[in-house]
Amino acid sequence: MITELEKKIIRALQEGLPLVSKPYGVIAERIGITEEKLINTIKDMRTRGLIRRFGAAVRHQDLGFTANAMIAWKVPASFVDRAGELFSGNPAVSHCYERSTSGDWQYNLFTMVHGKSPLECHEVAGEMSRISGLSDYLVLFSTGELKKESMKYFLE
Repeated sequence: MITELEKKIIRALQEGLPLVSKPYGVIAERIGITEEKLINTIKDMRTRGLIRRFGAAVRHQDLGFTANAMIAWKVPASFVDRAGELFSGNPAVSHCYERSTSGDWQYNLFTMVHGKSPLECHEVAGEMSRISGLSDYLVLFSTGELKKESMKYFLE
């Protein structure tokens, strides 16, 4: 069961942390509780699994990473977990997902790579191919960002 206070906290947290020295104090004041109460409630929500993680959204374009490639890999089922571990360890990989295949589309592991050029993304794909021994992959570049937004909960 989630309380009304917990819903308020979730609403506030999903708006992002204010860029001040004590962001939890500002959020607590906004929702009418103490900073200590806010922090303790967040800890409890994490313990109960209501909040799994906190993340930062960085605009990679602003940091000079203008080439974005989804690399689709054809990986034997017996090697998917190991390939995922290898790929996830690469600092250029921001996302790594296993997906089901469908019809003629037999690519089942996907890695998102950000680079400063398309060549850099291709080089990362080549490096990942060498370390994994996988050679059947496609490098698919983003051509535009149509939507990028986090999920929002309890907006009623």
